[in-house]
Amino acid sequence: MREIFSRIEDGKIVKIEVVFGAKEYQELNPWLFSVFIKYNSFNDSDDGIDEFFETKEALIIALEHQDQAHFVGNRLVDDWSELYFYAPDSKGLDITTMKILKSSGYVYESSVVKDAKWEFFDFNIFPTELEICIMQSNKIVELLEEEGDNLSIAREVEHYASFDTPTQKDRFVRKALDAGFVFKDDISSEEFDHGVALTKEHSLAEEELLGVIAEIFALIEEERGEYELWSTTLAQELE
Repeated sequence: MREIFSRIEDGKIVKIEVVFGAKEYQELNPWLFSVFIKYNSFNDSDDGIDEFFETKEALIIALEHQDQAHFVGNRLVDDWSELYFYAPDSKGLDITTMKILKSSGYVYESSVVKDAKWEFFDFNIFPTELEICIMQSNKIVELLEEEGDNLSIAREVEHYASFDTPTQKDRFVRKALDAGFVFKDDISSEEFDHGVALTKEHSLAEEELLGVIAEIFALIEEERGEYELWSTTLAQELE
């Protein structure tokens, strides 16, 4: 399954496509193969974008044929699309790549290095726990938008956290109250015994929501808990 998210690196927005579940191939694929393809930008025509993605997918299919290499992710940095694969062998990868890209007209470069521990994947492609939470949060926002929610309207939002011990939970709650959150209820379920629901009034506008998530996530992380996302009600402008 592929997912897309963004992160800031050196002051620049980097769009990353990651293949969740890719690490099932780690043991037999110690070679990191990268292909950097120069493209203009996503502001080009739809035809140009479609052509680029067709070329990209053709390369992925060609390299994955008979398990020659496994696609694990794509990073969009400036005018370069960085495609990454892990392979069982370093031989033959450049030849396959040349067959696909030579006639495409794209400028490209490729390299292969040993990375048996998949360190590049872990640190440069796979999302952090906070980034995963943000990805899941974005899906909630998309559902609300489909229902006609006005994201700019502030409303009460419930945020959930779970912990291994009641002591961890209590320490977190004290810190969260100091940060402006309001205690609502203790929660227990089949998944966790020491959960808590807190509320805070804010909009779901991207910058504000991400700020609140980052704030509560840091507090939860201090007590080694898990952020269980948030919920709210629809907010619509009065006519």
